[in-house]
Amino acid sequence: MRQVGVYEAKTQLPKLLESVERGEEILITRHGKPVAELRPARRRRMTPGEAVEALGRVRKADLPGGMTIKDLINEGRKY
Repeated sequence: MRQVGVYEAKTQLPKLLESVERGEEILITRHGKPVAELRPARRRRMTPGEAVEALGRVRKADLPGGMTIKDLINEGRKY
């Protein structure tokens, strides 16, 4: 993990964020002591309501040949 001081972090933030977007983790220090870490953000998880809404969209999706999801499951296909 790369270490940078607070002053460098402040003056070079855009460049540091580009490095983080590429997957690098950066430790920010003040007087040699760790104060913060920059790392790629985790993907946000869906709320239960968003998941139900997404499943509803899948159920209404147009499938090839007019098949239903149940038809696909019965035939052993994955959708």
